[in-house]
Amino acid sequence: MKAINTKNAPAAIGPYSQAIEVNGFVYTSGQLPIDPATGEFAGCDIKSQAEQSLKNVKAILEEAGLTMKNVVKTTVFLADMADFAAMNEVYSTYFSEPYPARSAVAVKTLPKGALVEIECVAV
Repeated sequence: MKAINTKNAPAAIGPYSQAIEVNGFVYTSGQLPIDPATGEFAGCDIKSQAEQSLKNVKAILEEAGLTMKNVVKTTVFLADMADFAAMNEVYSTYFSEPYPARSAVAVKTLPKGALVEIECVAV
């Protein structure tokens, strides 16, 4: 196993790595919509938060030598399923066919009160 870390995504806020690479796969930790330059949320609406979460995923993948085209599976955690369409609008700008497999679930709360958290598996 090899830990993947970049200053272009928020540092881990607990005992975990931004990503782990093993056997050609990269598994990212869930990315909150934190701007790594400020340490704050990128905005207070779902679109700006989804955008930042995906930017963070992209930065981690780039550190591993990959792109968003290498993503095979994502999981999107939403604080409110009513935000699904707006999140999906932003999400669709980061991926092209063949789209990665995806799960999207609503959760009771996310760390720091985020509206969205996104993780992925890339190869």
